[in-house]
Amino acid sequence: MMTNIAIVGCNGKMGGFVARAVEENAACQTVFGVDAFGENKNDFPVYPSFNGAAEAPDVIIDFSNPAALDGMLGYALKNGVPCVICTTGYSQEQIEKIKAASEKVAIFFSGNMSLGINLLIELSKQAARVLGNSFDIEIVEKHHNLKVDAPSGTALMIADGLSETLSDEPQYVYDRHAYRKRRSKNEIGIHSVRGGTIVGEHEVIFAGHDEVVTISHQAQSKEVFAAGSVNAAVFLADKQPGMYDMSDLLADKFQ
Repeated sequence: MMTNIAIVGCNGKMGGFVARAVEENAACQTVFGVDAFGENKNDFPVYPSFNGAAEAPDVIIDFSNPAALDGMLGYALKNGVPCVICTTGYSQEQIEKIKAASEKVAIFFSGNMSLGINLLIELSKQAARVLGNSFDIEIVEKHHNLKVDAPSGTALMIADGLSETLSDEPQYVYDRHAYRKRRSKNEIGIHSVRGGTIVGEHEVIFAGHDEVVTISHQAQSKEVFAAGSVNAAVFLADKQPGMYDMSDLLADKFQ
């Protein structure tokens, strides 16, 4: 069954990656795009807003700007269209709007759309269940020199996933230059590197007595996030209202 997709922010860099990923996926097609600039440089119709869009999508993929949220959710709720929301930087108020919308339509919302990084999180949680608090846990993330936030949202996703698994609630420690004491057993160390054009690298280190277990992921380009959003759209097309994320997609793949 073909999944018809509308892309919000289709003329942006990530929107272009999404359009290409859809084109390369035999299970779906782009029926229209929405972009504030309205420029049509694609093989599908592009509208400056959802007003006037005649085509009927099965799923919306949003890789745009928080300012586009209200228009997208309004259209989705009116027409019963599920949404894959990949945009970041939402306010708490906007996040609450997304949660409220999920009561009426299916919403896929994840801080990182890479299938690989979400697999890393699941594998790290499995390792934490086995190793427990007997191994020290450190997270190292690396990104390009233009990234302004540190640590990355993905590093915090990893730490939060581990926190759900560990029996003792951990303390997040960011770098260690301000600490003059031994590492406590309930710490998760989180460290940031910024340099060059690194797209994104994350490493989870489990350091025990005389042995170290490392789980790592490298994103070679931003196209992996676009491909993940398209996989999410195909997954979401026939789902009931609710909030979904990459853990649901992974569970579906491994059934």
